Amino acid sequence: MNYDNHPCFSGGAKHKFGRIHLPVAPKCNMQCNYCNRDFQCVNESRPGVTTAVLNPNQAADYLDAVFAKIGNISVVGIAGPGDPFANTHETLETLRLIRQRHPELLLCLATNGLELSKHVGDISDLHVSHVTVTVNAVDPEVSRWIYTWARLNGKIYRGLDAARIILEKQIEGIRILKERDITVKINTVVIPGINDSHVADVAKTMSKMKVDIMNCIPLYHVEGTPFAGIEPPSGATIRDLRTEMRAYLPQMDHCRRCRADAAGLIGESQDAEIVDLLQKAANARVTSERPYVAVASMEGIFVNQHLGEAGQLWIFGMEGDRIELRERRSTPLPGGGNDRWAEMAHRLHDCNTILVSGIGSYPQIALERAGIRVTVMEGLAKEGLKAVFDNQEIPKILLTMPGKCGIGKGCSGTGMGCG
Repeated sequence: MNYDNHPCFSGGAKHKFGRIHLPVAPKCNMQCNYCNRDFQCVNESRPGVTTAVLNPNQAADYLDAVFAKIGNISVVGIAGPGDPFANTHETLETLRLIRQRHPELLLCLATNGLELSKHVGDISDLHVSHVTVTVNAVDPEVSRWIYTWARLNGKIYRGLDAARIILEKQIEGIRILKERDITVKINTVVIPGINDSHVADVAKTMSKMKVDIMNCIPLYHVEGTPFAGIEPPSGATIRDLRTEMRAYLPQMDHCRRCRADAAGLIGESQDAEIVDLLQKAANARVTSERPYVAVASMEGIFVNQHLGEAGQLWIFGMEGDRIELRERRSTPLPGGGNDRWAEMAHRLHDCNTILVSGIGSYPQIALERAGIRVTVMEGLAKEGLKAVFDNQEIPKILLTMPGKCGIGKGCSGTGMGCG
């Protein structure tokens, strides 16, 4: 196992090497009773909060910008603000981009483990070397009080059923990680009156599974959560607990409950310049390589076409301080399956964004992997265009949910863009 350059796994590395978390995973597949991702303070340091959320290409560019300022970063991680595998495309695409640009860096993930086992092969192929799994209990009768619900394969589990499926999937994922010789850290949130007397059972079980290190994290008071009224354990209590747990597993003593957008040395406050870089990356769309925006429109005035039905796209660019139509560009003919979307991405190589009224999941993935931001909206094209060219968020009133295309039976694998 390699701890030497990883500040989260090695107390000796924390003063020498920095880490950066790329906030590309906003969605979560379970609800923990100590977590509220809707609340955040810029001065707050805990998982689940971030100044902004990035797409994979923004994250890669942001990392390059941070490297220009901070030279001692050895690790790039994804730790939310939701769960990496509730945002699988964003997570894996970000890791691919980072591995391509910076093959020397350590890559790591922090996950609740619910969907981990399905993707161990993917992250292993990308040489992710360190994974943290939050395991708060190894007895469903304990963990049933920690989780409100869990969502797996489209099904919602609650109560004891949620506790059982969470534990089953965590154990399965950790087992496969160790079979792949990936370094595993366990985070256990210590919740007085809930699991504090059960932590030793967690440590014993994880030790038998050959987990490498354990991090006992005191409950953090978060407004608006079911556990907001529970008094967090004292520092002395946590120190004593870690001493006891060393009989089973090495302990991490230097955790600072990092944010989903943490950057720099552990324990340092968020650098204002880094926060500014993050915000700029989140808004950045137009570049010299991709100066145009494509619009799926019947007449060029409204965004009112599903991508699969658009025979042409309206291509807009900036002329001075004016938004102008550059051309109308034909789209590949329907019926080509996945090849159609690869060709679509090729034809839009100079576009940073496409505005559509609907799009299928695979076409969206194909375009985003090619670096094209997909925005599903309805309304005046000029309002969406202005927001993109001004590097502003598109007004929420214009945004619609992806997948609500209304095409009906043509939505499944027909080459119309819904499959």
